[in-house]
Amino acid sequence: MTKKKGKDLCPFCGGLKKPGTTTFTAELGFGVVVVRHVPASVCSQCGADWISDKTAAKLETLVKEAKTKKLEVEVTALG
Repeated sequence: MTKKKGKDLCPFCGGLKKPGTTTFTAELGFGVVVVRHVPASVCSQCGADWISDKTAAKLETLVKEAKTKKLEVEVTALG
């Protein structure tokens, strides 16, 4: 059996990637940022997830803002 290749297939297990959400966590050294409900493509078989470049840029902005606040824990959500 050969695995099909394609944009909608997981490169790890060959499962189908579907729209969903994930949780993003960043360790800042002095604290942590947790962003829930992040839009992502999620493998229906193994659960691996991928975020778009646009979403990654939003996450970078949130992390930069959290660094300036210097909080131990910052929990927020996208979407």
